[in-house]
Amino acid sequence: MNAIMSLSVTRTTPLRLVLLASLLVALVVAVALSLVLGSNHLGIGTAVRVLLHDDGSEAATIVRDVRLPRTALGVLVGVALGAAGVLMQGHTRNPLADPGLLGINAGAALAVALAAQVLGVVDPGGQVWFGFAGALIATATVFAIGSSGRQLSPVPMALAGAAVMALLSTFTSLVILSDNPTLDVYRRWVVGSISGRDASISLGILPFVVAGLVLAMLNTRALNAVSLGEDTARGLGQSVAASRLVGLAAVTLLAGAATAAAGPIAALGLIVPHVVRTLTGPDHRWLLPCSALAGAVLLLLADVAGRLIAAPAEIPAGITLAILGGGAFVSIARRTRLVKV
Repeated sequence: MNAIMSLSVTRTTPLRLVLLASLLVALVVAVALSLVLGSNHLGIGTAVRVLLHDDGSEAATIVRDVRLPRTALGVLVGVALGAAGVLMQGHTRNPLADPGLLGINAGAALAVALAAQVLGVVDPGGQVWFGFAGALIATATVFAIGSSGRQLSPVPMALAGAAVMALLSTFTSLVILSDNPTLDVYRRWVVGSISGRDASISLGILPFVVAGLVLAMLNTRALNAVSLGEDTARGLGQSVAASRLVGLAAVTLLAGAATAAAGPIAALGLIVPHVVRTLTGPDHRWLLPCSALAGAVLLLLADVAGRLIAAPAEIPAGITLAILGGGAFVSIARRTRLVKV
């Protein structure tokens, strides 16, 4: 058996390395496209020149002040949501799970709405911290309700998440429907977008994304064992409760920071792990980093597509991905049902 597993690793590792390298190249290409394409098209040479030297030109303003912060945020949010989706699907053993299952989106939404109505916070730079705090509080509530003793079982967690999401969504509706200015602020945030954010937002969420990625990578070996079943994982010496706690903490940091900064872009965490899993296989040591890179690539390309389709106006990346995610969701649901039958 060990020889067979060793042979499998020998045969598949080069292919996975090629995939990882290909995704890195794709990310570089997506970053370049994000810097040069939009209502004002620029050449790649011009973009590189103004990045290296600010000559005060219009091109320098567009690239350095508008597109570079937007691209950096797109990379961080895409990486965070791609990795968070892998963790959620792995720990819940639910192919249709995404980070919103923990109430992260609902908590961030209520916090942003309350900040706008009570404190008058309407700029993205202020919203991000309230959104992150709301996401953390909502996740802590789901943990408190869904944990059974010292166990963190997927079904109680999912039920707790659904209950908390329903309750928070009701409160959010009451807040935004009672005040038109708050509704306008919430409407701009809830579509999910990486535009209009300055560099301070990316710098602000960077520590949380890095911490979440470190926890996620440390969790991959345990997640491989848990995916075989709880009894098998315990037989292999893994603490199921501890591995779930680490994994869900990583999801909270990753998805909480991403949602607070860019609004809810839920489809990304659902689509990316499924696509990448067909190429890497179920080994989370490869699935997680590849999904993180693929998430960044997909988000940047969706953002660029939104700029080009509606130029000179823009379609937010969250809407572009929601359209793509709707078809992917139906496909995944049908395939899952057929497999069970």
